[in-house]
Amino acid sequence: MAVNYVCRHCKTPMGSINNAQITEAQLGFHFLTPEERSDIIAYNPNGDVTVNVVCDYCREAIESNPELLLIANPLQ
Repeated sequence: MAVNYVCRHCKTPMGSINNAQITEAQLGFHFLTPEERSDIIAYNPNGDVTVNVVCDYCREAIESNPELLLIANPLQ
């Protein structure tokens, strides 16, 4: 199983963990509510997991211009 971290706004790959032995508890997924899990984590048919996070560039852009959050895909 690979866990791939991708920016939810610009789709930049941010990192990957390739380890069949890693658990969701080790990744901290158990702290998420069901709503957060469905919003942040995507389970791919090949067994990989995609975790949607926000990169530093997009975080800074949104903090400086919060109106960007009103647009469906603000930083693509």
